[in-house]
Amino acid sequence: MKNDLDIAQRASLLPIVPLARDRLGIPEDQLDSYGRYKAKVSLPFLAGLAGRPDGKLVLVSGISPTPAGEGKTTTAVGLADGLNRIGHSAIICLREPSIGPVFGMKGGAAGGGHSQIVPMEDINLHFTGDFHAIALANNLLAALVDNHIHHGNALGIDPRRVSWRRVIDMNDRALRDIVVGLGGPANGHPREDGFDIVAASEVMAILCLATDLQDLKQGLARIVVGQTFDRKPVTAAQLKAQGAMAALLRDAIRPNLVQTLENNPAFVHGGPFANIAHGCSSVIATRAALKLAQVTVTEAGFGADLGAEKFINIKCRKTGLVPDVVVLVATMRALKYHGGADLHQLAYEDLPRLEKGIANLERHLHNLRSHFGLPCVIAVNHFDHDTDAEWAMLRRRLSNQDVPVIRARHFQDGGAGAQELASAVWTLAQSATPALRFSYPDEASLWDKANAVAMQLYGASAVSADAKVHARLQELQDLGFGHLPVCIAKTQYSFSTDPSLRGAPGGHVLNIREVRLSAGAQFVVLVCGDLLTMPGLPKQPSSEAIDVDDDGRIIGLF
Repeated sequence: MKNDLDIAQRASLLPIVPLARDRLGIPEDQLDSYGRYKAKVSLPFLAGLAGRPDGKLVLVSGISPTPAGEGKTTTAVGLADGLNRIGHSAIICLREPSIGPVFGMKGGAAGGGHSQIVPMEDINLHFTGDFHAIALANNLLAALVDNHIHHGNALGIDPRRVSWRRVIDMNDRALRDIVVGLGGPANGHPREDGFDIVAASEVMAILCLATDLQDLKQGLARIVVGQTFDRKPVTAAQLKAQGAMAALLRDAIRPNLVQTLENNPAFVHGGPFANIAHGCSSVIATRAALKLAQVTVTEAGFGADLGAEKFINIKCRKTGLVPDVVVLVATMRALKYHGGADLHQLAYEDLPRLEKGIANLERHLHNLRSHFGLPCVIAVNHFDHDTDAEWAMLRRRLSNQDVPVIRARHFQDGGAGAQELASAVWTLAQSATPALRFSYPDEASLWDKANAVAMQLYGASAVSADAKVHARLQELQDLGFGHLPVCIAKTQYSFSTDPSLRGAPGGHVLNIREVRLSAGAQFVVLVCGDLLTMPGLPKQPSSEAIDVDDDGRIIGLF
């Protein structure tokens, strides 16, 4: 059987310039090509689309992810191809992959099987350099902070309270906590520092939530890098950093246009993780797609408790976007895993564990429909080892939910295998009326916002934190940041902060370990449980299988 990379490399791609012209009406002079199959779209062209009506917005989310995999990105790609096959112009909007997990254990983020975006190896590696630009902008600000302190510290920055960390797009646990400024006075003031992965950078979040270049610069200016000796916040604007940072991001803010295996257009832009950031592709790409097609299919990272929650409470709150339909993705094997099945036994029929694991899907479905007020379709990715008895149980269990449950075969058959799903999504998008509700009002306290998400969505009985966290939350309230939404950083593998708690656990406690202000992106990050903002590599990283052959072709990627 061919792997994902084999399928992608055998694909017949169309040159991106004529594809953009013929399918989307984008003139050649409004594109900057990165080779034959990748291009960035100009911001003036996108600004000129403002008067056009919006198409339908479809959000693809999923159950809590498992080592078995659910295929959420694959479903998003297959759905877009399926919609185009049944006669509705559709564009997909995805996040860019982070190189760290590509060489670690997660794999890429370009879909799989016969539902991929291409050129797959380019997208999963350096692509158009957006991550590089974001890292440089982030680290320029870090350098400016230390440089300001070294040259007299006119702002009175307290080196003990510098909160701005450096970033690198690689999983490297050795960089989580470091000391900088060693080697004497010429090298600055020694202080504790650390690295996050680029996907966790506030610069990434600012870029993805920006509506245009001016909005980007305003967000960068608002970044709080630390505090003065008298505990006042210090911003990037005070360091006169936002202009140079925006210069580094001038091209990165422009959305990247590529295509699916079936030569349908795809925007791939921005890459914040959903377990440690807000997990959505860029606002600019989403809004552009809504103007250029009848349907925009976008994806929010990890399960609906993370990606979809942040898409709604952060991205929709900021932009006014409202999904017309949410597609909730699951697999039989993942449901069995949530029911307690051993990872190596998932290819075998196990009705008791399947029935128990369906609780995870039901909670996500309840949250999306009853809590957020959004119409849903359930897409179950088909595997050859799925049995008729398993399908009968799933349909019986969901029979009282009044929700379409579609068996999808896009991994095997591409868009042809997603036509039934596409038809169900289109029908629901035309008939249903979303009644979007947020989890909390702006005026609620940061503590109350955390409680609302934990208890209403996660099934927690309480939220806990030590005195230091409580003091920091109160400090942010007093400084005028209490109106911001919260971005909860926790494990993606469970509704709780314990990744071993599968299914739909209840009565657990959400412990807030750390509070980070993202004043530029306009949310407050609550780091919970043991989650780390700089991942490490596994014992046997994926990099061991990756190589380049004598002809320069990437091999062993996936």
